[in-house]
Amino acid sequence: MKKIRIGTGAGYAGDRLEPALELMEKGNLNYISFECLAERTIAIAQKAKLVNPNKGYNGLLEHRMDKVLPLAHKHKVKVITNMGAANPQSAVDVVCKMAEEKGIKGLKVAAVYGDDVLSKLDRYKDAAVWETGRPLAELDGIISANVYMGIDGIVEALKNGADIVITGRVSDPALFLAPLVYEFGWDLNNYDLLGKGTLIGHLLECGGQATGGYYAEPGKKDVDKLWELGFPIAEVSENGEFIITKVEGSGGVVNKDTLTEQMIYEIHDPSAYLTPDCIADFSNVTFTQMGKDVVEVKGASGREKTDTLKVSLGYKDCYIGEGEISYAGPGCLERAKLAAEIVEKRLALTNVKFDELKVDFIGINAIYKNSDRNYNTPEEVRLRVAARTKTKHDAEQIGNEVETLYTNGPAGGGGATKSVSEIVSVASILINRKDVEAKVIYKEVL
Repeated sequence: MKKIRIGTGAGYAGDRLEPALELMEKGNLNYISFECLAERTIAIAQKAKLVNPNKGYNGLLEHRMDKVLPLAHKHKVKVITNMGAANPQSAVDVVCKMAEEKGIKGLKVAAVYGDDVLSKLDRYKDAAVWETGRPLAELDGIISANVYMGIDGIVEALKNGADIVITGRVSDPALFLAPLVYEFGWDLNNYDLLGKGTLIGHLLECGGQATGGYYAEPGKKDVDKLWELGFPIAEVSENGEFIITKVEGSGGVVNKDTLTEQMIYEIHDPSAYLTPDCIADFSNVTFTQMGKDVVEVKGASGREKTDTLKVSLGYKDCYIGEGEISYAGPGCLERAKLAAEIVEKRLALTNVKFDELKVDFIGINAIYKNSDRNYNTPEEVRLRVAARTKTKHDAEQIGNEVETLYTNGPAGGGGATKSVSEIVSVASILINRKDVEAKVIYKEVL
């Protein structure tokens, strides 16, 4: 029975590169997929593209491809990635230029796009925005609208001989499901197989989370050599059966618990995980430990996909200004509380406008907000004051007032920092999948 091996190259936009290179060198891979796109990531990429039409792809594209291209060519590993973000076409140009400079020939690179549906929003003015329940027409400052596409464009690119496929917004599992559909010739109406392939993609898409990252708790869930964490590999048979493993000797662990945690990560309903390609059902999945760092996975299924697709909208929301300062020694919490009171009263005196103000005593209440909790007397505390504002000017005043505590506040303040961020927020709507068409262009290095 035919089998292929797919590895994870990245689990988010800024992930490490070394585990991917290790997989390409030692993992006996057929494919490696780099998942580098989140909701806000693509909105920020669209903003960058507005400033420079040649930008808008992942900022680490060149850094990764500098090492990935030679290894992919040497070991005949096909690369699939959503590092194209808001501009997969420019990303293809960059990759081809890099290949030419490295003397790599016989390379075919594809860009998959069609996810940008900003121009189609007029017909969805009455669509309900998930986060507010209000009509889309009431949402101001929209700068991007990217629909979650499925496997279609990637499969087409692979059928046409692409060695590297660079996409915009596709669903995360699609990066891994597409090569399975292509290699095994799976029927797109065989939803059980698509459900199995979606589970494979979901287990791999977050990189090191399947191999012990975001899992370890010393003394409870110990993980070996997290500083050399290896990324996961799926070895898949054409009937959809598969195992998850990693390169022997790499850091981390693959066991029932790491995979169970990853399977339920970001899943709203394990029996009905909605994706562009199917509705996957993970409710009957079983994990069987077959050996050290080898787990067999069975039981995933699926059913027919929905008529709608999710669109991630990026919009200019606000500014956030913040400042931090530390206090230590006897009475540090009381001094930090006085400092916070000073900042709040200064903001009122200087008429700084904000929509929301957040005061944290880090280590005391930054996460747990129950004011009735009893605390031991701390030896150090860090004050953080942050606010959402309409203008950059008002946002700047937040950090400025924290900084002035150096000489105008309680004794012993130090380590003050301040920053201002323009916030691109994310909202979501549904659109008809008939309004979405995946498009593919190719460029070759001969």
